[in-house]
Amino acid sequence: MSPAGPAQLRAGAARIVAEVVAHGRSLDELLAAEPDEGSARGLKRSLCYGTLRWHFRLAAVLDALASRPPDQLHPQLRALIEVGLYQLLSGETAPHAAVSETVSAARALGFDKAAGFVNAVLRRFQREQADLLHAVDRDLALRTSHPRWFVDALRRDRGEAAGAVLEANNAHPPLWVRVNRMRGDPDAAVAALIAAGFGATRHPLAPDALHVEPPTDVRSLPGFVDGRLSIQDAAAQLAVELLAPAPGERILDACAAPGGKTCHVLERTAGAAAVTALDVSPARIERVRENLTRLGLEAELQMADVAATSGWWDGRPFDRVLLDVPCSATGVIRRHPDIKILRRAKDIPNLARRQAELLEAAWKLVRPGGRVLYTSCSVLSAENERVVAGFLGKTHGARDLTAELTTGWPARAADAPGYQVLPGETGMDGFYYACLGKSL
Repeated sequence: MSPAGPAQLRAGAARIVAEVVAHGRSLDELLAAEPDEGSARGLKRSLCYGTLRWHFRLAAVLDALASRPPDQLHPQLRALIEVGLYQLLSGETAPHAAVSETVSAARALGFDKAAGFVNAVLRRFQREQADLLHAVDRDLALRTSHPRWFVDALRRDRGEAAGAVLEANNAHPPLWVRVNRMRGDPDAAVAALIAAGFGATRHPLAPDALHVEPPTDVRSLPGFVDGRLSIQDAAAQLAVELLAPAPGERILDACAAPGGKTCHVLERTAGAAAVTALDVSPARIERVRENLTRLGLEAELQMADVAATSGWWDGRPFDRVLLDVPCSATGVIRRHPDIKILRRAKDIPNLARRQAELLEAAWKLVRPGGRVLYTSCSVLSAENERVVAGFLGKTHGARDLTAELTTGWPARAADAPGYQVLPGETGMDGFYYACLGKSL
């Protein structure tokens, strides 16, 4: 396939951005469906990620610039102008090229009559950039390019820390890998990565986590193909520290896909734990299977809803249950900027209800003396502290063990259950943990 030209690349990026913004499509799914364009693939991805990361700010700028109501523009044309504005703001493309190729992309998309309009908007932005941004950026939600409902909720939940979270969400995410202790040790992995020309440092809290620089195609990392390394953020790796699985135990990973935590549990127990991994989606269960196969690990896989026990559970209680609940994913916005656009305030109450249902179901599956680890990649208390507090308040024999298990971690307020990591803290994604013990 011949490589796409600059205008075609920008047109392609605009089509994808429009699908996300106007039709609520997933960025990752759209990019996965794109044909392989060789070296041009990286540029298209960068344009899509950057434009969506800054969509709310770019949209506010466009509202101030356009001579016609932007809402009346075709979604692809509006997306294309945002792509052009993003290029001018990022400085990654020479300004003249950003303007001329965006105008050419308008023609490539079939908007020949709008080419002059696109040119005029981008040229005006070049002339008035400082004044326009000064006006837009007085609003925290627009300056950090987040939906207002989320900014308001974050301020209520996290107080003064909210600003740092919003800034961290716009940073490029680091590359974290997990060392498979069945096939090596972290120090040896660090040495191998450095010998291959990468920077590699260990995480202060997650003993199996290495920060690799610069970010790269994971297949180029020494140890990935042969199963010595896996991709997993350090925050997700901390789950196994709280779950504390042991060889010989029966362990349930109740919402397992894509399988990183299932594999980590097995690695920590040298494959000697009896692990059952559930997920409701056949495609997602297949992802778990692929990860297990690459690492040479075995688990019982079942396509099932943890709450529908009659369809999968044999009645024998588990020693430990890991419940990584479906959530708003607001802790991983830096990796998935389309979350800013796809998630709505109205989603949160429904998610919280489902999370509470799953926690109650998981609790029934664990033996007396065992533990349930509730986790989410949300930063909203409605999905985290409030769900767990509600459960503890009505469940006899349930005790929050999290504080005593995280004594070596940065201090947290003692007035809420569990432990919240905010995006950017020690380089990690946003993540919540509540380790709940069942009395004998």
